[in-house]
Amino acid sequence: MQTIDKLIEARWVIPVEPHACVLENYAVAIHAGSVVDLLPQDQAHTRYAPREAVTLGEHVLIPGLINAHTHNPMTLLRGLADDLPLKIWLEQHIWPIEARVIGADFVRDGIELAIAEMLRGGTTCANENYFFPDVAAATYAAHGFRAVVGLPIVEFASSWAHSIDEYFARAGEVADSLRGHELLQAALAPHAPYTVADASFERIRVLADQLDLPVHLHLHETVQGIEDSRREYGLRPIQRLQRLGLINDRLIAVHMTQLTEAEIELCAKEGVSVVHCPESNLKLASGFCPAEALRQAGVNLAIGTDGCASNNDLDMLGEMRTAALLAKGVSGKANAFDAAYALRAATLNGARAIGLGDKIGSIEPGKRADLVALRMDVVETQPLYNVISQLVYACPRSQVSHVWIDGRRQLRDGELVNMDRDAILTKTRRWQARIAAMEIKAGFRREGDET
Repeated sequence: MQTIDKLIEARWVIPVEPHACVLENYAVAIHAGSVVDLLPQDQAHTRYAPREAVTLGEHVLIPGLINAHTHNPMTLLRGLADDLPLKIWLEQHIWPIEARVIGADFVRDGIELAIAEMLRGGTTCANENYFFPDVAAATYAAHGFRAVVGLPIVEFASSWAHSIDEYFARAGEVADSLRGHELLQAALAPHAPYTVADASFERIRVLADQLDLPVHLHLHETVQGIEDSRREYGLRPIQRLQRLGLINDRLIAVHMTQLTEAEIELCAKEGVSVVHCPESNLKLASGFCPAEALRQAGVNLAIGTDGCASNNDLDMLGEMRTAALLAKGVSGKANAFDAAYALRAATLNGARAIGLGDKIGSIEPGKRADLVALRMDVVETQPLYNVISQLVYACPRSQVSHVWIDGRRQLRDGELVNMDRDAILTKTRRWQARIAAMEIKAGFRREGDET
């Protein structure tokens, strides 16, 4: 018998690849952080001698969920200035507050809160997009959480960088520091077409090629963004980026609520990955991503929550459900964006979007052991006729019981293993008091509120 680190047995295993496959009474063999085998339990008992055996009865085991677009430090802004359109929300509330609080402590504490929430909801990897990426990287690494860390580039000064040249210089430094890391990698993260100049986009294209990095940005998020681009450049944002050489298989395009058929075809042809953030788009009334049209065109479509300031949670199970339901309403087709595809979008498609499709996103020998178990024998998911359907349409994140990242246990029976929940909450409440005082002192108010 072969000695291995761990053997996890579950009533159901959904490997995601092959598509829509459900394996009953299977086991996953893990050694040195990797999946080495996926086989029936009776065969596993005769082939492997695990140092640790985990037997999960009425559970389903899936690949870890991948949040393909998020601003995790913004968990500390959860619930601030709700029910506002994007422009007012950003310019009159979020950006003024951020200008006063962004720093290493804010980023570290916000990400710690986010990691705790993500683990409890079955997310094992995040595509981060925020300032102070060095602090973000250190925080993710300290907690053994997998992440792609965005290197911010924007034309205005911030506490992270005071000029565009400094943004690029610091991006290079952080990218170098993450090269070869077991859990982290970098991505270039220009904010959006309306905050990044042509000259900077040209530098980004060259740097992405030189460093072999993905490019992660907000694109075609609102009607106003399209109109502003046409007025300033005479082009829609995608046309402008195409002219600059950025519409390619490195691009992670987030939101994409305003698309023509020709633009969908262009994304499919050039290998662009699109990240659908349905709940954030709904909450900010930004529009509807044509998710089913993108799927049918063959575009790699992933799912993200966006930040907690505009969602207001990091619940990827809920996001899958919303994405599937919304696609049906937008397309007028009840069979659009079915449950198996929703799970794929939240796992393997997300991995491919961020450049990790060969490492995570499915349960296959040779891939890293990022795994999530969910209880299915509770009231909310009974009776159980189709485990994938029940997982997407009925399963709340409270049913997540166990989480492993790189084969290391991060959640056991719904409880965090390596994080101090009480300490995280104490720090969060301190930020709440500080930020609430800023909002009141600044006299921020919603459009339409009485003076």
